[in-house]
Amino acid sequence: MRTMRVALVQFEAGDDVADNLARAAAMAAEAAVDSDLVLLPEYVQYRGRAAGYRASAAPIPGPTTDPLAAVAREHGVWVLAGSHAEASGDPDRPHNTAALFDRSGALAATYRKIHLFDVAVDDGPADRESARVTPGDRAVVASVDGVALGLSICYDLRFPELYRALAAAGAVALAVPAVFTERTGRDHWEPLLRARAIENGAWVLAAAGCGHGGPGAIPAWGHSMVVDPWGRVIAAAGSGEAILRAEIDLGLADAARRQIPNLANRRPDALPPARAVDLAGF
Repeated sequence: MRTMRVALVQFEAGDDVADNLARAAAMAAEAAVDSDLVLLPEYVQYRGRAAGYRASAAPIPGPTTDPLAAVAREHGVWVLAGSHAEASGDPDRPHNTAALFDRSGALAATYRKIHLFDVAVDDGPADRESARVTPGDRAVVASVDGVALGLSICYDLRFPELYRALAAAGAVALAVPAVFTERTGRDHWEPLLRARAIENGAWVLAAAGCGHGGPGAIPAWGHSMVVDPWGRVIAAAGSGEAILRAEIDLGLADAARRQIPNLANRRPDALPPARAVDLAGF
């Protein structure tokens, strides 16, 4: 049996970048003890008004990821440093980028969020992430000590085709750093995480932001989770800051895919674009 010890940091970022980074690094260092992989949430360096988010943008690796790379190096642990505003060619729209550091503190992979949170929920949040973020354009699977880890960020969770592509590329674990809103999270967070695990026979590791954040931020749901490839919640946090630990059996992905081989049974050749149908008279 091959296992991996994971620790998810549930963290409330505010609008003070230096304070966020210091607190996040301290929690990551605590989480690193007896862990192989530490995961942090989305927007770990800043949560607040759009102008402050843009101002926090930096290269990756760079000043916002360096404290977390140092944790990886000093503790000999892999660190998915959550997502950060990464400077792009457009100063008004940096990337929302997840950064993975290996046990030496070297940058092993980056993933730029593909699907941007442009929504208007009745009696809930309205946001246009695309007004402040440049989207990425490629899926990423990284090797963590030989384990294929698919990378994603928050709103990506609502797009199952991304996770199917990650699983088809070999991912047996799926990372979901997120700041899910309180309004949507209480109804959608757990069902979506469990669905992505079940339909792909993969572990889902979802480190979440929590709390109100800084002025201008949307309140976050928290409730970080580890879900096994059968869709069972193995560990879950509440609504406040926390470190969530689990030892995951990587063989369970093979077992789930053997019993329900939906990856092998796919029929992409039979799925041309759907035709519009006139429902008049039905």
